[in-house]
Amino acid sequence: MFREVMGLPAHALLVHAAVVFVPLLGLVATGYAVLPRFRSRLDWAAAVLAVVAPVSAFFAMQSGEELRDVLIAKNYGPEILQKVDEHQGYGDLTFWWSLALGVVTIVLLVLTRPRARSLPKWLALLLGAIVVVLAALNVWYVYLTGDTGAEAVWQGVL
Repeated sequence: MFREVMGLPAHALLVHAAVVFVPLLGLVATGYAVLPRFRSRLDWAAAVLAVVAPVSAFFAMQSGEELRDVLIAKNYGPEILQKVDEHQGYGDLTFWWSLALGVVTIVLLVLTRPRARSLPKWLALLLGAIVVVLAALNVWYVYLTGDTGAEAVWQGVL
């Protein structure tokens, strides 16, 4: 299912969704957490991205596993497969961190909605801090994943 799209490796196409949506979730979730007066403008975007970002990271991860199987079947050398494995490790972590950020963002959205009971200030601050830390981790792992993937593809080409 995740191997090819119109003759192209699906990973090369699907990865771009994760590269856009995961950092965007980090940005919007951070905005929602630290700027309470803008919450009514950011809530729907945060809710949608809390679902779309981890799903896009999952699709990128699955298509990457398919691409790795193709590389093995085509007898690529151990040097390139080692780079792919490093890239895959970062990609797996990107998925899990984006899932964690998505879940915490949904929890924050539910607990801070206008009709919810008043949230203790310390809990709102704690959830906001967790969102900020998870957002930073997400951006960092998207960077590491992309950098190692680009290195695996382009090192020695240019």
